[in-house]
Amino acid sequence: MSLVEVKRALLSVSNKTDLVPFAQSLSELGVELISTGGTAKALESAGLSVTHVQDVTGFPEMMDGRIKTLHPLVHGALLGCPDRPEHAAAMDTHGIIPIQLVCINLYPFEQTIQKKGVSQEEAIEQIDIGGPAMLRSASKNHASVCTITSPTQYDSVVNELKKHDGCIDLPLRRELAAQAFARTAAYDTAISSWMAAGGNDRFPPILQVVGRRERLLRYGENPHQHAALYTTDSNDSMQLASAQMRNGKPLSYNNLNDAAAALQLASELATVFPKQCVATVIKHTNACGAAIGSTPREAFQRAWEGDPLAAFGGIVVSSKPMDLSLAEYMAEGERFLEVIIAPSFSQEAVDCLAARWTNVRLLEVGGIGNSSTDGSSIRTIPGGLLVQDADSELADPNRWTLVAGPEPDEAMLDDARLLWITCKHLSSNAIAVGGGGSLRGAGTGQVDRVGACRLAIERAGDALESLPRIVAASDAFFPFDDGPAILADAGINCIIQPGGSRRDEDTIKLCEERGITLLFTGTRHFRH
Repeated sequence: MSLVEVKRALLSVSNKTDLVPFAQSLSELGVELISTGGTAKALESAGLSVTHVQDVTGFPEMMDGRIKTLHPLVHGALLGCPDRPEHAAAMDTHGIIPIQLVCINLYPFEQTIQKKGVSQEEAIEQIDIGGPAMLRSASKNHASVCTITSPTQYDSVVNELKKHDGCIDLPLRRELAAQAFARTAAYDTAISSWMAAGGNDRFPPILQVVGRRERLLRYGENPHQHAALYTTDSNDSMQLASAQMRNGKPLSYNNLNDAAAALQLASELATVFPKQCVATVIKHTNACGAAIGSTPREAFQRAWEGDPLAAFGGIVVSSKPMDLSLAEYMAEGERFLEVIIAPSFSQEAVDCLAARWTNVRLLEVGGIGNSSTDGSSIRTIPGGLLVQDADSELADPNRWTLVAGPEPDEAMLDDARLLWITCKHLSSNAIAVGGGGSLRGAGTGQVDRVGACRLAIERAGDALESLPRIVAASDAFFPFDDGPAILADAGINCIIQPGGSRRDEDTIKLCEERGITLLFTGTRHFRH
């Protein structure tokens, strides 16, 4: 049937946002309101007439509310098809009166498990049973029933009812049913993932990933590719997908991808250098600028000077709030920035940056400097998914080994940490070169490590001559000493790398002869 007249509606919600105005609209249209527990109390407090579900079933709510709607007089009213003679006869025999609309949002399980210190018992009590059952019953029977799962749907339903004199058309019922099944699927996924995480299986037999579409994007990496942004449930304090935009047009696929890379690098640096200010500049997911400083301006200045040519049109992250002084400095000269990210922006900073670049995207993202050691990364391949632990190991000099050359002082160790972290976030094969608290040259995405060394030195150029010390980091070991020889010829004072090559002794010998500090981390950081 196309149009279904709504005579009875069952409302049972945890999120009571806009519930009363919605229920009032239904009541004004002559719809009988049936409800449970706290929802019924909220409606009655607003002066609405409500039929309690236990008066429909003849069975009281019990077991702390676990049992209330799991009853044939409820599910029969949702699943019955009045236009089928055998259904109509059964409903008449058993006193089942059809319900044409259900409004249910589920217990807040996802929000509960995000709380710190939540107990298993508390989480389990937020697993809704009756709600998903009613949603599935009503959605299966969308030919006769309208299913509502979110306050965001209230207006469209009320408008439809008014448009069709108290009836709802099939296209809307089918659309809402699809959304209800998506909601119960996401809910069950959250529960099963939480339960699996409590066991010993690091990678469960079935991987379930749920994303909620935040918005469509103009296009993907290229204009002929369609794209969208989805959000996921996460307890990570650094949330890019839901960041507040203070200025600029919507972010593109490439903007978001680059911004994620910039944030991850900045957050790890800020975690390792909590007393310093951090700035990063990213192009095509690779760092062309990364620095620490005593002030946000000093950090940005060092990051920008790392490679001004590559930084043009880049994405910048500041680990500290954006004030007018920093904004004015960023806006100087011939710089051009696509996206600027900071924990917060003063209004004066927003006005300054927007006046300099009308369309610059200004994003407020908290949690920079709280790099998580948990989580997984997922990548699609034809016919499957690759899943691994996130590469969350932080740079720790206490775990490094000095294998050649002079003992490093604290300043050299700081530069080694900076370059080692930055190299970890570059595309392999990768070499990062710099010093004095900043990256100065990066060799990224090369098919051989010698080429990466040459490119890093070339990108750094004459800037190396002004540094108090020069450090080079390699994301994996050197198979031969030809790469280290290139770095040594450029005046490198310290090389940090994982070690582990069968020819490590060649590199160690070279560094001893040249007086180069050589540090082995024992950890490789490929990034593909």
